[in-house]
Amino acid sequence: MSACVSTHTSDSGRTGEPSDAARTAHSPPPTPRRFRIAGADLSASVAVFLIALPLSLGIALATGAPLESGLVAAAVGGIVAGCVGGAPLQVSGPAAGLTVVTAELIQRYGWRTTCAVTVLAGIAQLGLGCLRVARTALAVSPAVVHGMLAGIGVTIAVAQLHIVLGGNPDSSVLANVASLPAQLADAQPAALGVSALTLTVLLAWPRIPGRIGGWARKVPAALIAVTAASVTAALLGLSLPEVDLPSWSSHALAGLPEGPVLGLVAAVLTTTLVCSVQSLLGAVAVDKMTAKRHDLPPSMRRSNLDRELLAQGASNIVSGSLGGLPVAGVAVRSTANVNAGAVSGNSSVLHGVWVVAATLLLVPVLELIPLASLAALVMAVGIQMVSLNNIRTVTRHREVLVYAVTTLGVVAFGVLEGVGLGVAVAVGVALHRLARTRITHEVDARGVHHVRVRGQLTFLAVPRLSRVLHQVPHGAGCVVELDGSFMDHAAYEALQDWQKSHTTQGGRVEVTGRGGGRIAEPARASHTCCRPWTPWRNHHCDRPQQDHAHEGRPHPLAGGISAFQRDTAPLVRDELARLAREGQQPTQLFLTCADSRLVTSMITSSGPGDLFVVRNVGNLVPLPGAESADDSVAAAIEYAVDVLKVQSITVCGHSGCGAMQALLSTPPSGGAQTPLKRWLRHGMPSLARMTDTDVPWARLAGRAPADAVEQLCLTNVVQQLEHLREHECVARALERGTLQLHGMYFHVGEAQAYLLAETDPVFGQVAAGTLEDGREERDATRA
Repeated sequence: MSACVSTHTSDSGRTGEPSDAARTAHSPPPTPRRFRIAGADLSASVAVFLIALPLSLGIALATGAPLESGLVAAAVGGIVAGCVGGAPLQVSGPAAGLTVVTAELIQRYGWRTTCAVTVLAGIAQLGLGCLRVARTALAVSPAVVHGMLAGIGVTIAVAQLHIVLGGNPDSSVLANVASLPAQLADAQPAALGVSALTLTVLLAWPRIPGRIGGWARKVPAALIAVTAASVTAALLGLSLPEVDLPSWSSHALAGLPEGPVLGLVAAVLTTTLVCSVQSLLGAVAVDKMTAKRHDLPPSMRRSNLDRELLAQGASNIVSGSLGGLPVAGVAVRSTANVNAGAVSGNSSVLHGVWVVAATLLLVPVLELIPLASLAALVMAVGIQMVSLNNIRTVTRHREVLVYAVTTLGVVAFGVLEGVGLGVAVAVGVALHRLARTRITHEVDARGVHHVRVRGQLTFLAVPRLSRVLHQVPHGAGCVVELDGSFMDHAAYEALQDWQKSHTTQGGRVEVTGRGGGRIAEPARASHTCCRPWTPWRNHHCDRPQQDHAHEGRPHPLAGGISAFQRDTAPLVRDELARLAREGQQPTQLFLTCADSRLVTSMITSSGPGDLFVVRNVGNLVPLPGAESADDSVAAAIEYAVDVLKVQSITVCGHSGCGAMQALLSTPPSGGAQTPLKRWLRHGMPSLARMTDTDVPWARLAGRAPADAVEQLCLTNVVQQLEHLREHECVARALERGTLQLHGMYFHVGEAQAYLLAETDPVFGQVAAGTLEDGREERDATRA
């Protein structure tokens, strides 16, 4: 077998990397590419089209634009963004978030200039996309974005309420609110009845119970609501304003912009900002939804935000040139597209094609829709934009002030002004948190002074820190506890200078807690190892000499245990008490290597009771009945599957595995059979699998294995999963569908995790999630 390994080495030119011939032999034959539309894309496109049609007309109505402009934007957004976009499953079109901006532009400059502003905003988006600054938009505080959408939602709802009541809205929110009592007194019964019917069907349709409800929910509620209102109005002969689609020959296209230069520049910037931020945040939201779908290739699960920004720019240029509304990614349509099972951007393109067909063929049907019904539909969308879930999120993160200021700013002054106020308040809140530092001074029963610093230690806190430190008497013992994630240079220098001065005068100083990485206790001749309080992220130490270095010193773990009792135990005591009462109920068995660099709780973000962990040298799973020193692994598997009823088993290998290095260098087939060699014999099938030319290579997505050791590490995970399937309890659970098997590889040097694909021995890189995702997962774990 060593000869086989060396053959791979000589062919590739790199140690253990598969040769070109091997790659060709192990790869499937190339198939000619041809355009093909999946059935899932076809059905998804119909579902999205049925939602987009009434919403596009309603948004055009809310902006005061020609109604056909909403259909133009829907068609262009679907076709152009669907063809070239970087978020294939996001569906673009006229978005409710742009309603206020567009309505103000039409009121101030007219329709043709508004189309020109849309074109210029698209050009600006192309420029931003070429500069590759798309991810910069994600730096905007979520509270500002949620507040902006909530303010726009309030504006839309108040304006459309006038149409629901049979009147006409004013140009501003404050004017609409002021005139609302008079409008209520003069409500039109016919318009109010049709609107009420629309809202009733819209709310009741998704809540139909039983099997009938399951079938009913396949048809969008918006389409059913508008259809019911239109049919009712026609049967009762109600005289109501209806959709009026003029001839396309008289459709107004973009013209040269007319108006003050500064006003037009502000309009272009506002349109660019709202379109870009909404589209990019929508793409990120779609990524979260597609991450849970295993039927999608990796290219469909991760958006290229710069390319998506370019696609949105191209869509706005085309839409504005053809007399359409501004285009952005639309959350409602994108969610429907993903939930309907779309697998590529073809669904978005087809939805645009259906909109074009409806615009050309269904004009007589569309003109039967009462405007009051569309207004009720858009009003419901506006109300939904004030999301209670978003309010709870910003409350949990203590950003209610940012959310409220942004919402009120958008309602009172406009989108650009409101967002500017929100960003200013968000910066102020961040600076306040950075500058807010609590410093206390206590003396315990032994006469030791404790100076506790809670918060970030910056130059703003240096005067208070210095004042408190100088309250410690000369020659006294002092413990400085730092509980912050940041310390700037001024604070570091102040603390170091005081520490040197205090120790020179006979005092003792110990710095504990999560201080900055530059803080360290002065080295001593008899103490060269790291202190127990050193954060693990800064854990760079020298090993003590193997002489009398340990004489008279406490147990090396005592400091860490003491820190646990002081800092961590109070936080987890209630949870551990619950687990002690209820017993362990883990959902996963995690089988990994005993390597000390592999910290399972860290790389899986898990806590007490989450994982049932089995560790051994080489993360090996002996075959049932194989010669083994003991049956501990098989016993753990049986206990996890049959007693704990785990739902998944993960085999996790890692880079630089010593067991795999030993298998490659000295296969345990001869010589004295030590316990380690007897155990490593269970890894021989992995070595045989790697050298078998009839078996596809296990590989990493994006690059070839670095060397033979990494190739064997990857192959070993795949092989141990095969061994797992041979265990009787695992086979039964897999047959019942109550258990899943997963492969994982952790690259220690890169701190990067990879998961094994279900159908192909390829380990795909796991992308980083958002902070909010992590918090939600931890909250769910605690619950």
